[in-house]
Amino acid sequence: MDRATFRILDANFNRSREALRVMEDYARFALDDTRLTTELKNARQQLRDAAALLDSRDLLSARNTPGDVGTALSSPGEMDRPDALAVVTAACKRATESLRVLEEFSKTIQAQAAKTFERLRYQCYDWEVCLISRGQAAKRLRQMRLYVLISSHLCKKGPFDVAKEVLAGGADCLQLREKQLNAGQYLTLAKKLADLCHEHDRLFIVNDRPDVAAAAGADGVHLGQEDLPLASARQVLPSRMTVGLSTHNIDQARKALNDGADYIGVGPVFATGTKPTAQPVGTEYVRQAAEIDLPQAVIGGINLDNLSEVLNAGAKCVAVCSAIICSENPAVATRRFAERLKAYS
Repeated sequence: MDRATFRILDANFNRSREALRVMEDYARFALDDTRLTTELKNARQQLRDAAALLDSRDLLSARNTPGDVGTALSSPGEMDRPDALAVVTAACKRATESLRVLEEFSKTIQAQAAKTFERLRYQCYDWEVCLISRGQAAKRLRQMRLYVLISSHLCKKGPFDVAKEVLAGGADCLQLREKQLNAGQYLTLAKKLADLCHEHDRLFIVNDRPDVAAAAGADGVHLGQEDLPLASARQVLPSRMTVGLSTHNIDQARKALNDGADYIGVGPVFATGTKPTAQPVGTEYVRQAAEIDLPQAVIGGINLDNLSEVLNAGAKCVAVCSAIICSENPAVATRRFAERLKAYS
């Protein structure tokens, strides 16, 4: 037995197994993502199966933790973990690095195991993108204060020009809501707005259409209660994408939390011309929803005159459409909302 090789393999098997568990728990408890959690759980089993192709007795007998010169070494940033996203980011790096070591050194002993380690390493690159993208989006959703909806038929200027003004005015997120465009037109506009939002480091959400959202490179999709079920949307969307859900009462909000929505819309609070048949829910539901541990955008007929009423009810983020995009100067209208929200927080 090459004791040094087995020591290396044993150490990196433990590193990769532990890193995958950190990634799995983040997907499970922070993102509530069943698919990602299942994939990572299966990866840990595949890792164990590959390690079993090596002689476990040799791995264990080669272990010498007290004599390991590396246990006393640490890097300056090793304990720098300001939040859960930083923890999972470090775990993703650790997983791919340790899998590479496993792949290379197991080639000298067991080629089949090396192939499995290689495959898992490439999968980890994809999981890293999914976990960190979703984690970053979740963080930004919780920091979000002003969410603006763009609809071509309501804009006094072209929707792209309005979007540029809205972003310049300080919106944190844009949602494209189009009921009158065909799929091709919707996708063309969505791609342009996705690029624009990402140039400004803002979130971009597509309403109703998971297919358009995915094809446009959006950050997520927003669904209504009558749209594709949340679980079904997850199946067709890349794992990196967020899913928001409109809710109109506290039972729907609780279900959205349990079903793994990334954020919820709360409303319509007041009567709104964009959805004239929708029954206003009032500010009492805003107070109830504020107790739900999910990012939320309070929506429906919100303007500068009633903004304080919504904020006093517990809203942290408001979603605005007509009061901004129907104005003569969307940048100024957006800035007024953004300043009021900043002063209130």
